[in-house]
Amino acid sequence: MVNVLFVCLGNICRSPTAEGVFKALVQREGLSDHITVDSAGVGAWHIGSPPDSRAQAAARQRGIDLSKQRARQAVAHDFERFDYVIAMDSQNYGDLTRMCPKGGDDRLFKFLAFAPQLGINDVPDPYYGGDSGFDGVFDMIEAAAAGLLDDIRANHL
Repeated sequence: MVNVLFVCLGNICRSPTAEGVFKALVQREGLSDHITVDSAGVGAWHIGSPPDSRAQAAARQRGIDLSKQRARQAVAHDFERFDYVIAMDSQNYGDLTRMCPKGGDDRLFKFLAFAPQLGINDVPDPYYGGDSGFDGVFDMIEAAAAGLLDDIRANHL
């Protein structure tokens, strides 16, 4: 079993979107028995909250339901539970690096490293912007999700 964790700042926009997109991709590819997916935030502000309504709306428009997800905070133990701990941006990556136990850094990745064709390093946080920011983030997440699945297939399945 390959375990994947997506991490953003509060676990209400980017990481739950990535969780939903990647779960849907894994299901479409018939790999649900081989890959588990979760998400978390580096901060505790939104623990127990559902994803942002704008993230849910953008996902619904593409046939993905995020409504059952609830925010949780990332913890050091996640580096033992998950094969891939995936940060949405450089700030999240830095926060995760500081909490990562010795020897766990080989599990830490930046999400857009799986979509080099995009030419950017960070999935921007759409929280303070308008609805269109969520659509742009969704496009980035779809591209990186495909690259991540290719990486898992090449290295684990």
